[in-house]
Amino acid sequence: MNILIYLVPAALGLGLLGLAAFLWAMKNGQYEDLDGAAVRVLFDDDLKS
Repeated sequence: MNILIYLVPAALGLGLLGLAAFLWAMKNGQYEDLDGAAVRVLFDDDLKS
């Protein structure tokens, strides 16, 4: 049972770290253009002749 003293704060810390990373990504516009990369794959912009 003593292991819970370490595991519970570690789980809460990792959860908060993940939430902070998600909020940082939202603030910096990482999820603004969700369809852009999917459509960009379909176009062949290579100038190989």
